[in-house]
Amino acid sequence: MRAAWFDAFGKAKQVIKIGDQPDPKVMVGEVLVQLSTTGINPSDVKKRAGAFSNLLDQGLVIPHSDGAGEIIAVGAGVAKDRIGERVWVYQGQYERRYGTAADLISIDARRAVFLPAAISFEIGACLGIPAMTAHRCVFSDGLIDDNHILITGGAGRVGGYAIQWAKLAGASVIATASNEQDKKVCEDLGADIVLNHHDENWDIDLLDATKGIKIDRVVDVEFGTNLPKLLNVLKVGATIATYSSTQIPEPKIPFLRMMYMDLSIRLVIVYAMPEKAKSDAVRDITAALEKDQLSHRIAHTLPLDSIAHGHELIESGSTRGCVVVNIA
Repeated sequence: MRAAWFDAFGKAKQVIKIGDQPDPKVMVGEVLVQLSTTGINPSDVKKRAGAFSNLLDQGLVIPHSDGAGEIIAVGAGVAKDRIGERVWVYQGQYERRYGTAADLISIDARRAVFLPAAISFEIGACLGIPAMTAHRCVFSDGLIDDNHILITGGAGRVGGYAIQWAKLAGASVIATASNEQDKKVCEDLGADIVLNHHDENWDIDLLDATKGIKIDRVVDVEFGTNLPKLLNVLKVGATIATYSSTQIPEPKIPFLRMMYMDLSIRLVIVYAMPEKAKSDAVRDITAALEKDQLSHRIAHTLPLDSIAHGHELIESGSTRGCVVVNIA
């Protein structure tokens, strides 16, 4: 099979190789997927750059967790009528060396999810980490239909889906964005109020816009940076669900202040989600796709030969939508 891989850590254009690798064998409980697309996420580029020093201990890695394609074979224990099914794939390269940046992947059948005929494989490659992370952040801590939810970085890959999940559930949504273009994106996705998080007093502006009503739940993209402002706008008993803290990787916590606010902090990563949370997300994503209730923002679609450039686009931090690579 044709694949991209790396066997050393470093810059994308220096370490990613493209060529032939052996076809995977289908094991018990697995399906063999002929991939059409692979999605690039921040966790993928961090792995390639060396964030996990033991990742290459067993040999080369075919990167990426997310992708989409068609099941062409099944292992023992999997219904044969799944052959020919269009699917989106998640957790491709997790606790295993071979991910979705290849013609083929053999993977746990639970990680290959039905993709409706009307949904493109390019969109399918965006549904794993972005849509599932957003779902977990929004729904992990109870009903939200009467909540005021703040979504920082609402124009991002996760933030955009979080706005939509929250609106579908009936919440009032406040989002932050960094410029007028991203503000428009958030508004188009359904945000009721959009603030510029580069404004020094955006926390004050938020309370002005809500007429003093504080926030029940936050879906946060930069925990360490945003925490001081968040504490000014949260209700007692609020929840912060955060999935990143890139700018301040080891933030300091004002423990006493947060304790007296009875705050809950939820750290979210798809890989560690309980199976029930994964199945709930898959159920709701499938239903939303079938009803055409989700918008998807794809920033770049690239050929496999440009996969290293795709990694650079994600690393730049300025790419708002998904970066998808066509395998075929």
